[in-house]
Amino acid sequence: MEWEAPAIVIDARLYGEGDAVAAVMTEEHGVHRGLARGGASRTKAAVWQVGNLVQVRWVARLSEQLGTFTGELIHPTAALVMDDPLALAALTAACAVTDGALPEREPHPSVFDGLLSMTAQARAGEAKLADHVRWEAILLANLGYGLDLTTCALTGETEDLAYVSPKSGRAVSRAAAAAWAPRLLKLPAFLLTEDPGSPADWRDGLRLTGHFLERDAFGHHHRPLPAARIALYHRVSDLAEEPAAHA
Repeated sequence: MEWEAPAIVIDARLYGEGDAVAAVMTEEHGVHRGLARGGASRTKAAVWQVGNLVQVRWVARLSEQLGTFTGELIHPTAALVMDDPLALAALTAACAVTDGALPEREPHPSVFDGLLSMTAQARAGEAKLADHVRWEAILLANLGYGLDLTTCALTGETEDLAYVSPKSGRAVSRAAAAAWAPRLLKLPAFLLTEDPGSPADWRDGLRLTGHFLERDAFGHHHRPLPAARIALYHRVSDLAEEPAAHA
């Protein structure tokens, strides 16, 4: 059994003295793990950094085995964002969510395409945070937990949608929310338009998708939301508290 494909490294853990067990995502094979021999060595460790785009070859005697990876670096995403804390936090969070939320060996092309786009433009930093939230919404939809942001759950209206029910994942208009607004999740406008949003919008977007990731994608498997994803939310929240820097 074998295959070869472009893949994004989403996790790599030391195994033994110099090997690594890596997790990658490809368009056709989804999240896939394998043993990267020498993957933690001085000469090969740079290839298996989280976020990198690598041409991967997987080989195993039987399909159900872990198998082994060999890889050739295509795009060194991890090295390119190392000096940008926000871009690094977003990249790490996206890879951690991918690794923890998606079933192994199950293709999700739209999730892969979105992750590939984010890794290719990782150095854009703040400019791509709205896309990060949109990508998380796509991942939720792929898992069967899609948000319904088309009409108000209470009135059927399509205008002035400003909130989302934390129970149903359906949008609620500003007028219909009324006194219930504090109990609802804010719906940032960029999820309905191409607006890039503001730091406060990105924070609200991450809170929105994070709620459903934690409750559904991870909660149903009794797993916590990844620490990297929580750290990204706090970093963006801090950014939202600095309005003068974005005036």
